[in-house]
Amino acid sequence: MSKLLGIDVGTGGTRALLIDFTGKVVASAIHEHVAFASPQSGWAEQDPHDWWNACQGAVRRLLQESSIPATEITCIGLSGQMHGAVLLDRNDEVLRPALIWCDQRTAAECRWLNETVGPKRLVELTANPALTNFTLTKLLWVRTHEPEIWKRFQSFLLPKDYVRFRLTGERAIDVADASGTLLLDVVHRRWSDAMLQATGLSPSCLPALYESEQIVGRITESAAASTGLKAGTPVVAGAGDQAAGATGMGIVRPGDVSATIGTSGVVFAASDAPVTDPQGRLHTFCHAIPGRWHVMGVTQAAGLSLRWFRDHFAASESYDQLSSQAAGVPAGSGGVLWAPYLMGERTPYPDPDVRAALVGLGADHSRAHVVRAILEGVAFSLKDSLTIFKELGIPVKAIRLGGGGARSPLWRQIQADVYGQGVETVQAEEGAAYGAALLAGVGAGVWPSVDAACDAVVRVAARTSSEPEAAAILQRSYAKYRRIYPALRNIFTP
Repeated sequence: MSKLLGIDVGTGGTRALLIDFTGKVVASAIHEHVAFASPQSGWAEQDPHDWWNACQGAVRRLLQESSIPATEITCIGLSGQMHGAVLLDRNDEVLRPALIWCDQRTAAECRWLNETVGPKRLVELTANPALTNFTLTKLLWVRTHEPEIWKRFQSFLLPKDYVRFRLTGERAIDVADASGTLLLDVVHRRWSDAMLQATGLSPSCLPALYESEQIVGRITESAAASTGLKAGTPVVAGAGDQAAGATGMGIVRPGDVSATIGTSGVVFAASDAPVTDPQGRLHTFCHAIPGRWHVMGVTQAAGLSLRWFRDHFAASESYDQLSSQAAGVPAGSGGVLWAPYLMGERTPYPDPDVRAALVGLGADHSRAHVVRAILEGVAFSLKDSLTIFKELGIPVKAIRLGGGGARSPLWRQIQADVYGQGVETVQAEEGAAYGAALLAGVGAGVWPSVDAACDAVVRVAARTSSEPEAAAILQRSYAKYRRIYPALRNIFTP
C-alpha cells in the first residue's frame, strides 16, 4: 500500500513520519539534534549539517524498523523550525552555524530597519514588524559583524529547506515559511522587490518560491544512497512548522484556532484574507493553503519553561511526575505567577531584552506551586494572543491543542480554564510532520486540496470543558499576570 512521508526538522530533533492514504500513522522515528549553542546570552545557533545527519538517521531508522520498502513512498513533504538563517557560499557550502528562530541578538538590526524603512512601511510591505526572530535581521547581523563571511555569502535557506537542498539539490521555499523572513510581500505571496532594494540584498540570494503543496524537486541518487529513499521520489514545498502543524490539526478555515505548546508556544488562526495588527503584536503569514493566510502570536519559551525547570531543578524526574505534583495544587498556584520570558518575548511584547520572573513566592509555597505556576504562566502568555484576536475581530469558534502541552491532562485543563472555553485534541496529534505528509498527499494527487485532505483524515479525539470556578480564579490571576511585564520592562530596558 502506498505511503506518504513527512519530515519535520525541529529544534530538538528531526522526525520522520509515514502515513497511509487514510491518514493513519503507520511508522515514525526521530533522531535528536545536538543541543543548540548559546555563545552569549540571547544567542542560539545550530549546525545545519547536524540537521542533515538527523534527517538521514530518522529516515533510515523509519525504513528499517517498519520494514516498509522505500518504493511504497509516493511523495515527501517537509516542515521545520522557522526563521533560521543558513548562509551558503557560491559552492552551496555552509558558511557558519545557523542563527535559529529563538536567537535574540539582532535588536540593532531591527532598529536600523525601523529607521531606514519605517515601522509603518514594513507592515505595508511584509505585513509584519521588524522582529529579532526574523531571517532578514539575522542576515543583516552577519553583514555587519562578520564581514569576512559576508564577502563569501551567495544565498540563504531556512532549516527545512537546507535539508530539502541536500535531498533534491533544489534551493526552494514555500510561501508560509518565507513569510517569516521579512522579505516576502505576504499579501501578494511573492518576494518583495522593495525590501530587497531597501536592504541592498540581491534577488539571486533568494530561494525559488512555491505554494506548500507544489512539487519542487525529486530525491537525487546521492540522497537516496544516504537515506535509503528511492531516487526520483517527488518532494513538495511543505511549510514551516506552525503552518504544517496547523494543517495536520485541521486549522484551515476562518474560526479554526490552535494553541500549540512545543519549545515555543503558538496561537494560530486561519483566515481568508491577510489581517494585520497595527501594533505589530501578531504575525501575519501566508498559510499552507493557496489563497489563505493566518495570524499567530508566539510565546518564546512555552514548553522551554517547563524543560528549563526540570533540567535545572528536577533532573531525575519526568514531566509526568512534575505534572502529578502540580495537580495537587489548586488553580491560581497559591498566588505564584510565572512570566515565561527566558528568551525575551514576541507576543504581545516584541522585546528581546526582557527576562523571565517568578513572582509571589512565600514561605508556604512548595515546588509543586512553582510547577503549576509555570503551566499557568505559559497559558496566560498564550491567552494574550487570544485577547488580541478579540480586539481585531478574528473569530474563535474552536480551539485545538497541539504539541507536548496537549499530552498533559493537567495542562489541557489549565488551558481550557485560562481561555474560558472548551478545548479539543485530535486523534493524530503528530505535529508538523503529519501536516507535511498531508501536503505531500495533495501534491501527489491523493486529495484534490488541503481542505479535502483535512476533511478526510482529521478527527477530534477528546474535548476538555472549562471549569467555571477554576476559570474565575485564573481570570483574576491573569489580570495580575498582565501587570508583570511593565514592571520587568523598567528593569531590563537597556
